Amino acid sequence: MLICLTASHRNASFDLLERLSIGAPAAASHLVTDSDVLDGAVVLATCNRFEAYLDIAGDDGAAVRATVEAVSAASELQADEVLDAVQVLGGGDVVQHLFAVSSGLESVVVGETEISGQVRRALEDARRNGTTTSDLERLFQEAAHTSRGVKTRTRIGAAGRSLVRLGLELASSRITDWAATRVLLVGTGSYAATTIAALRDRGAQHIQVFSPSGRAPWFAAKHDLVAATDLRSAIGTSDVVITCTSSEVPVVEACDLDDGARRIVIDLGLPRNVHPDAADVEGVELLDLETISIHAPIAELNAETEARAIVDDAVSRFRAQALEQSTTPALVALRKHVFDILDDEIDRVKRRGDTTPESAEQTERALRHLVGVLLHRPSVRARELGRAGRGDDFTGALDALFGVRPEPVADVPSAVVPLADRAARVRDDEADAS
Repeated sequence: MLICLTASHRNASFDLLERLSIGAPAAASHLVTDSDVLDGAVVLATCNRFEAYLDIAGDDGAAVRATVEAVSAASELQADEVLDAVQVLGGGDVVQHLFAVSSGLESVVVGETEISGQVRRALEDARRNGTTTSDLERLFQEAAHTSRGVKTRTRIGAAGRSLVRLGLELASSRITDWAATRVLLVGTGSYAATTIAALRDRGAQHIQVFSPSGRAPWFAAKHDLVAATDLRSAIGTSDVVITCTSSEVPVVEACDLDDGARRIVIDLGLPRNVHPDAADVEGVELLDLETISIHAPIAELNAETEARAIVDDAVSRFRAQALEQSTTPALVALRKHVFDILDDEIDRVKRRGDTTPESAEQTERALRHLVGVLLHRPSVRARELGRAGRGDDFTGALDALFGVRPEPVADVPSAVVPLADRAARVRDDEADAS
């Protein structure tokens, strides 16, 4: 069965998400190997959400506890603090949630495009760590297919803007002429390239880049920028400072900004690249992710409505396919039962030796065709019953009529029975035990 632990900007502080974004990926590779209740795990940790998609082999409460303990330890957080922040989803809710997340419908900025790539990379990381399962693979692949459909069939991307572009838009209310504005970019990762494109769209011409890792000269040459070698000096000659590094500690301190000049600092890093005390420096206006999220625009109603309809349709198809598959073991058992009888009868006829080889071959082809025709309707009916949630009726009928029982298999992907609030139950269990 699949369950999901999720914490996002909707129900957790940015401080908590910041620390989870560091620790959770490190814990991901050990979630399965160190637990006897998890078959698989895919961990998604971004700048505004933490999610663990789990394929559980045992008790769901034990799976939640094991995951929370591993992630909180890796993030240097108290387990209770993480448990209070996460929401636990199960069954069809897992499918609905991931499809919406990967389509950008649950982001700080509705319709932002970065999240689909982050979801894809989360699955790739799980593959490298050996923590995927067939159910998780199918779930994430269908999520990717759905997000592509949303992107190509709606204008949701125009309705929502990336965090980079939203941050620049907020800064634009204070900047009259981007062409005359001196910008310092701190960082050389993928966000940096996005930021340069957004700056040039606004007409920015004077852009320096500084890299704590020393990659500024290479990056500057690639993007036709000026490389800065001293951070404080570069800040001193800049009107706007934009940070987007992967550093786990602040790169820009309050003392780096205390020269009395008025400037805007846009911190796109998570963890924070700019120390929070910078907001108290005279003349400095700090726009961090939390501030930017407050100003995230409401998406165009029609575009979001269309996108959610596409997601709902995809979820329905996914659940129907999962339900159909619930009868697969019984169908396999029926076909095996029938074809075993057929093979025995064909062998008996051949052993009798009263037919020519040509006649025996013709008889065998005719019998196999007949069995295929007879099995067609039960196969169709099995899928119909599965889609209707009545797969057990088909399995019970086989047992009653033929004494045929399917081989035991793992749980059907994303069982469609909704999961209760497991996090609350875990807390209750722990309270009872103490």
